[in-house]
Amino acid sequence: MNHVITIDGPTGSGKSTVSRLLAKRLHYPYLDTGAMYRVVALALKRAGIGLHDEAAISEICSELDIVFVPEGDATRIYLGKEDVTEAIREPDIDLLASDVSALEVVRSAMTNLQRKIGSQGPLVAEGRDMGTVVFPDAQHKFYVDASLEVRVDRRFQERQRRGESISREKVREDLIRRDDQDMNRSLAPLKPAEDATIIDTTELTLDQVVEKILIYLGSHVN
Repeated sequence: MNHVITIDGPTGSGKSTVSRLLAKRLHYPYLDTGAMYRVVALALKRAGIGLHDEAAISEICSELDIVFVPEGDATRIYLGKEDVTEAIREPDIDLLASDVSALEVVRSAMTNLQRKIGSQGPLVAEGRDMGTVVFPDAQHKFYVDASLEVRVDRRFQERQRRGESISREKVREDLIRRDDQDMNRSLAPLKPAEDATIIDTTELTLDQVVEKILIYLGSHVN
């Protein structure tokens, strides 16, 4: 897994943008694993399947056709032939995805798919358990984080740009709840890998974070 670079971190840490920018600079494919769990959450919601119906969830996971399509500096996510890029970013899907990702049947299916993708060549894999569970043998692991208030500001601005009418306090409550779900779940909780390089993005621009990672990679090439 020397060709896989993992980037983990909580909501609002900047990991998604950093991962996309890094992948572009390195000419590596970018794998947004969080989007994969969001697609599962969307599919379960649409099908009216509860979180305790393991058999139905397993069937949904086995039939999912998730496709990532690069588009300029962004990536469009398709469920079959349907573009669900915006649909999976709805607030209710955000929290449902966290619940879904704690289900063993879902995580097993997605982990297998992610490892299959990672075995095919160079990759920047972004998520919450890339360095700890999915690619524990990756040579280069990073964990990006930021202060709570900075992460709240970033998330608030993001949701405003999407045209949502929401208070900063509600964004703060949602983020704290998401952190609690992700960090305290029994299965693959969000935490830095023991050998990960931790980067505090609180006072850095995302471009500066990318440069920091590139400098690190350049000085650690075997």
